[in-house]
Amino acid sequence: MWITSCLETVKKPTVVALGNFDGVHPGHQAVIEPIWLSAQQFQTIHAAESHAGEGVVVPTVVTFHPHPREFFTGKRRDLLTPLEEKAAQLKQLGVEQLVRLPFDHALSCLSPKAFVDQILVRSLAAQEISVGENFCFGHKRAGTAEDLRAIAARYDIPVHIVPMYTLDGERVSSSTIRDYLQQGLVRPAARLLGRPYTLIGEVVKGQQLGRSLGFPTANLRLPEAKFLPRLGVYAVRVCLHNPAAPDAVPHSPGTTAEPTLLGVMNLGYRPTVDGSQRRVEVHLLDWAGDLYGKTLIVSLEAFIRPEQKFDSLDALKAQIQQDCDQARSLLTTSP
Repeated sequence: MWITSCLETVKKPTVVALGNFDGVHPGHQAVIEPIWLSAQQFQTIHAAESHAGEGVVVPTVVTFHPHPREFFTGKRRDLLTPLEEKAAQLKQLGVEQLVRLPFDHALSCLSPKAFVDQILVRSLAAQEISVGENFCFGHKRAGTAEDLRAIAARYDIPVHIVPMYTLDGERVSSSTIRDYLQQGLVRPAARLLGRPYTLIGEVVKGQQLGRSLGFPTANLRLPEAKFLPRLGVYAVRVCLHNPAAPDAVPHSPGTTAEPTLLGVMNLGYRPTVDGSQRRVEVHLLDWAGDLYGKTLIVSLEAFIRPEQKFDSLDALKAQIQQDCDQARSLLTTSP
């Protein structure tokens, strides 16, 4: 996966999927599929010609950094899939290049026509383009998907406009997935995402309070921009990332990791011990070992309870045991 924010280093010619693609959910995948198919067709055509290998297009996702909403509001927008996660998900879909256009004042002021001419034609040498039907671009979001098709046609560049993706009548969108996660509704979120929502981070040293209670936990350091769900306790499945696996970046259980383990995760401030920092702590059921420095892939399977303050450490310990028992029951009876 070639990742660049500099148009001078883009590999081209390209076939391009345009959008933000936070989450890389099935709706995003539907937008990406046409450019992957186009790349395969170009490859087949050129492989059959005498100049095989010349002019083969690069399947490319073009997104924006920071998110346009973050640029205009000045407020940080946490991401379902920070850069490394997004890149790994895109790689699995056959995308070979991720171009992160710096979203600044100059880019925001480009007219729809100038955006096509300067970015898609000159800088990316786009041969085909794919967008969702609700895609907007250019100054003040003046350009629609149909406008993009009309402008690109002047350069003989076909544009695929992919209909809104729905599942059982519900629109699949990053915003809806976020809303579910904020409520602790991890299963509806996973249904729209197409996979469980994951937190991926390195195990770092904590205060070792869990160990003193008989429930040692792994404290995870997550990417700063990672979107976090509702505070509370979750039943989780956990994989240890294997850096020697073919994919350099962890992205989902069962691909770059050891066998799945069962666990309980606490996300919160630990009010019983007057915690002041939000922490992500994972206790693995029926497992012991040194995890410091390792990367864990934690899949959220069920929300157990909100975070709460207990009157004593004994009460906290008893509740943790109940959480473990409930998590074991949930994880061994669900697929």
